Amino acid sequence: MTIDGREYTRFQTAVLVLLRILVGWHFMYEGLAKIFNPYWTSAGYLAESQWWFSGIFHTIAAHPTLLTVVDYVNAWGLLLIGLGLLFGLFTRTATVAALALLLLYYIAAPPFVGYVYSMPTEGSYLIVNKVLIEMVAVAVLLAFPTGKAYGLDRFIGRPYAGDRTSLHQAGA
Repeated sequence: MTIDGREYTRFQTAVLVLLRILVGWHFMYEGLAKIFNPYWTSAGYLAESQWWFSGIFHTIAAHPTLLTVVDYVNAWGLLLIGLGLLFGLFTRTATVAALALLLLYYIAAPPFVGYVYSMPTEGSYLIVNKVLIEMVAVAVLLAFPTGKAYGLDRFIGRPYAGDRTSLHQAGA
């Protein structure tokens, strides 16, 4: 695969594509789990926010209409981001949206010393948690897009794919 005139081996390309698919699967699964669970809500998560913008998160949690909108956008956003990454469709848009969503999750509940949450914190190690790790993985996908080479982005025009890099040669 060629990105910005640089050639990548099959192994490097395969790892990048696999990363995109796995992250896409995770987002898709989380979206579906929220959509199909009639009792799911982000109220508890938002109400326990303790860092930047916690006032905004608390306001959302306290207002049922606002909370319903946020829950809907969150669940369907996860699903659409996941499908985009899984199938390599609108990958640039999906990765930017994923980064934004993950950043909001991190800001709402950072794994800092002294912040205690009633929700489980498995995978939180002081500053680093699973959200931060997945955010870095998505940043890698943004830096090395694979949708044009191995995804449905290859079938749509450049403006729609949002790919600012050169066209990928592998598989084309």
